[in-house]
Amino acid sequence: MAYSWNEQETLAILEELVTTPSPSGYTMQVMKKIEKYFDQIQVPYITTNKGGVIATIKGQDDERHRLLTAHVDTLGAMVKEIKPSGRLKLSLVGGFKFNAIEGENCLIHTSTGAAISGTILLHQTTVHVYRDSGTAERTADNMEVRLDMKCDSAEQVRAQGIEVGDFISFDPRFTKTESGFVKSRHLDDKASTALVLELAKHFSGSDTLPHTTHFYISNNEEIGYGGNSNIPAKTEEYIAVDMGAIGDGQASDEYTVSICAKDSSGPYHYGLTRHLIALAKKQDIDYKVDIYPYYGSDASAAIGAGADVKHALFGPGIEASHAYERTHVDSLKATAELLHAYASSPIGS
Repeated sequence: MAYSWNEQETLAILEELVTTPSPSGYTMQVMKKIEKYFDQIQVPYITTNKGGVIATIKGQDDERHRLLTAHVDTLGAMVKEIKPSGRLKLSLVGGFKFNAIEGENCLIHTSTGAAISGTILLHQTTVHVYRDSGTAERTADNMEVRLDMKCDSAEQVRAQGIEVGDFISFDPRFTKTESGFVKSRHLDDKASTALVLELAKHFSGSDTLPHTTHFYISNNEEIGYGGNSNIPAKTEEYIAVDMGAIGDGQASDEYTVSICAKDSSGPYHYGLTRHLIALAKKQDIDYKVDIYPYYGSDASAAIGAGADVKHALFGPGIEASHAYERTHVDSLKATAELLHAYASSPIGS
């Protein structure tokens, strides 16, 4: 089946995903949108007890399966404490630093369904009052949420329905520049999720997949256990479609697809990784091979949970991961092309 990546449609899906709050542990709304998408393209799916969605398109070979996963949960926070001043202390959800969210607008999601806005700030932000506003360490003790409501006591905050344990999501600030850059929080891993959904749409209603293929949208990856269970028994190959890490000493960039040979969990499957590289070379897809030093994926989590699969990882290069992230449409396109090339190839080729 001829393949032409639909940039406009992918970016529309991506924008909808990143503007739907979904910190790990609070992903109900975004998962409903994932289910709706698979309903629209008429691809059957199951929903796991953990809330993940596994859609399946039957292939010409229904005995040897492969699985593609991307995660739609994101970084976030929870209310740790309501301070006497009416401001909130935070407990972080996911692996990032407080400096990455300083000055960011946010929403507090109450148990009643309300979303109350605020801003995450250092307590000593006012330079006209605090001498250490520039030097104070950004920690859980001195970072807080300033609520957009009239309140100067914990009682007033609680009267609005806010309590300890409520989830906090961050403003994604999604934008696409004329030069082709996409800037937003949560491109990790909603950029890959949009690409996987587009691939499923491309193959829906066809009989061209060489193998039955599962599209696993997980919702707990940022806290370590997104796609480590419910793997269909006939699955031989497990691909995590997740971000490429960019920085000093890294090969990955914002313009190519990044193929990970090793991360903090250890090497990925040699044969499957070489297969991806061979496909990229054969199809003239711009790619880089890289090692991510402080990284884990749903594929490595599946291996850690005892899954007997060949595992690999690739995805778009994402600059400033776990902060205000950026990639380029060239990287999204290269990832989409490698996804199609892989899904169209026979296992063991």
